[in-house]
Amino acid sequence: MMKKRKLTGLVAAGLAGGLMLAGCASDGEGSGNDGASGDGEDLGTITLGFLPSWTDGLSTAWLLKDQLERIGYTVEFEELTEAAILYTGLANGDVDIYPSAWSELTHRDYMQEYGDQLEDLGAYYDNAKLTIAVPEYMDDINSIEDLKGNADRFDGEIMGIEPSAGLTNQTETVMMPEYGLDGEYELVTSSTATMLASLDDAIENEEDIVVTLWRPFWANNAFPVKDLEDPKGGMGESEALHFLATAGFSDEFPEAAEYIEGIQLDDAQYGSLEDIVVNEFEGESDKSEAITQWLEANPDAYETIITE
Repeated sequence: MMKKRKLTGLVAAGLAGGLMLAGCASDGEGSGNDGASGDGEDLGTITLGFLPSWTDGLSTAWLLKDQLERIGYTVEFEELTEAAILYTGLANGDVDIYPSAWSELTHRDYMQEYGDQLEDLGAYYDNAKLTIAVPEYMDDINSIEDLKGNADRFDGEIMGIEPSAGLTNQTETVMMPEYGLDGEYELVTSSTATMLASLDDAIENEEDIVVTLWRPFWANNAFPVKDLEDPKGGMGESEALHFLATAGFSDEFPEAAEYIEGIQLDDAQYGSLEDIVVNEFEGESDKSEAITQWLEANPDAYETIITE
């Protein structure tokens, strides 16, 4: 593993990605690091692909941008809207890294299709979980089993997220049949933002709603919600979050691969990272300062971390 280093300088913000994928590259302005290492060598350009509404990937993308640019890489973002497109781009080499893949269970189907074209750079968090949730004020709904026979209270709908999400597939093809809900409920899919807006509106009016959620995710703290018990295991077991790369990444970018292998975050470290990126810097397109502040508060978060 690389030794922990202390370097000076601020990092640039997101550069425009140039992929011909169904997403939009991020643009940003910043100062400091220009993609050259301490001896002036440019180690190359790395493209990070993620869905901005899936804030685990958003948060770790900004962390990697900061850290890899300190090493000497140029980092570009490719912001996408569907997991299927992201995995296709990763397999084809159009995207170099997916910085928060749920590859063990949630994205299992994508791994079966593209796994031999990908490289696993390691897991950074080991307690991720898919959940079904309702507002805390729903005292009589505490288990997924309690949804059976109560579809009229929810207009027969479970509010979901993107159609291609592994959470969507798990909910629709495993959980709902397991609990006999597929005949009573429809899983409504659109986007994470739409689901959260529906949740916010229902809570404001103290109405009944059931949604698909996951942990870690900032919304679990921002909204008064509770996970429903899952005695039949319909939402799957806990899993780790991985850094996935296109095949051959370690050979092309050995310093980056070595750095990434050292990243491991516990609940508190991950929670504070996501909170500052998503909430404290809400509305800011450039999250560089969020990472600077997180590094100052967590200088020893993991083995290969680079701080000022």
